[in-house]
Amino acid sequence: MAPLYHEGMRQLQDARDTRALADRLASVTVRPSFTAEDRAFIERSPMFFLATADAEVRPDCSYKGGLPGFGRLVDDRTLAFPDYDGNGMYRSLGNLEVNPNVALLFIDFTQPKRLRVNGLATLGRDDALVPDFPGAVFVVRVATTHIFPNCPRYVHRMALVEPSTYAPRGNYEPPVPAWKTFDAFRDALPARDREAAAAAARQQREQESGT
Repeated sequence: MAPLYHEGMRQLQDARDTRALADRLASVTVRPSFTAEDRAFIERSPMFFLATADAEVRPDCSYKGGLPGFGRLVDDRTLAFPDYDGNGMYRSLGNLEVNPNVALLFIDFTQPKRLRVNGLATLGRDDALVPDFPGAVFVVRVATTHIFPNCPRYVHRMALVEPSTYAPRGNYEPPVPAWKTFDAFRDALPARDREAAAAAARQQREQESGT
């Protein structure tokens, strides 16, 4: 595995006398492969946070959500997740095209738990897994370099009220997101979205007018 700590981290560890603790954590908790417990946690998670950076190492962070199981372990060192329809900016996935280094943070808010997954990502435009993820446009595969839990003491306990109605799933057509019906965006939508967005806008107007 690549070194877990760089000089900036070491300087702060030395300033706070935590170098020995940091080294112990690295030796005890950090691993290159997923455990059975990691697999169960990831495959029941409905969300995670994804950190990426561009070629100039300018960072970006995004939320990724779906139904439990939308993150999947291909093997004990590879994690795959789908890219769903979004706003078309492709900030995270665009970063992967120029800098494959990624960090994923999985959090369970119901029974506080955190798992960090660092690795090198590849974007599959024609990945064999695309058909296995309803609604997927692309599939991202992450080859892991470091996997480790974090202390969950500052994770606030929260409950999932209901899954997003927009989350893709089999034999289901998600509704058109409201922003695609706004005048400011409709004419800039790709052709594949315009008809559905126009129909949704008409329906909204009819509901508002009571007709």
